[in-house]
Amino acid sequence: MRIENIKITEDILQTYLSLRELEGISRHWFLSIRRYLYQYLEYLNWNISQQKTIEYLKKLMKTHDVSSYRKKTYQIRKFLGYLKINWLDEIKLPSEPDYSPKRVTLQDIHTLLDYFKDHQYFIQLKALILLGATSGMRPYELYQLNPEDIDVANRIVYINHNPSRGQTTKTKKSRISFFNKETQEALLEYLDYFNHNSDLKKLFSKTHIKAIFKEAPIKVRDLRKFFSQEWERKGGSTAIKKILMGHSLKKDVDLMHYNAQSPEDLKKIYDKVGISIL
Repeated sequence: MRIENIKITEDILQTYLSLRELEGISRHWFLSIRRYLYQYLEYLNWNISQQKTIEYLKKLMKTHDVSSYRKKTYQIRKFLGYLKINWLDEIKLPSEPDYSPKRVTLQDIHTLLDYFKDHQYFIQLKALILLGATSGMRPYELYQLNPEDIDVANRIVYINHNPSRGQTTKTKKSRISFFNKETQEALLEYLDYFNHNSDLKKLFSKTHIKAIFKEAPIKVRDLRKFFSQEWERKGGSTAIKKILMGHSLKKDVDLMHYNAQSPEDLKKIYDKVGISIL
């Protein structure tokens, strides 16, 4: 039997959103999903039909690039799947667009440091830039850091998946990464400032950092790109880089079943590759 229309209530949507929240997704991503679904349902007047859904998706396609359209449509499809809508499979996603990664060089990092050299929060920004460029962390992982997540003495950063404390990772697994001695010195200076002299409440508040980087020559997300590219330029193992950067290992048979490395092993390999900024 083909279900053409289904009336959605606020309770149905909230139950679905609660189930998504239990997956351990980040608060930011949860709010994005909720926004996508509210926009969709309001357009359909909370009465789902295939015709109105197609109409809405055509509207999205005209106003969004392919990546944004895919992201929103995928979340709508997941919701329709939860509702067991039987025309769901007729909604196809377009292919991913061709993507050429931005090249980020050591000179770009130097330019960024020079751009901020007279900023009132330069001590903080220098620590953020060096930590991002030498650890390979995602921007939101940097924003979520607490002082206790950084072992400065041993040059280890703990990237925790702990949604109850507002910390998430893409793979929903905690991991560690490392930073070099230049970053260690910058973090020692910043943590002393943070704990004794600053008006800052979080190490790297997202709203605070994004506002400062608005006109910067490169963005926080480019620090991770630099780490990945510089690691390869220095001949580092791609497998170890995947572990440090927190890539999904589900399709990598070697990393899933054979390549077990201790934290001590990883640190030795990290130091041997020797990413240096200053």
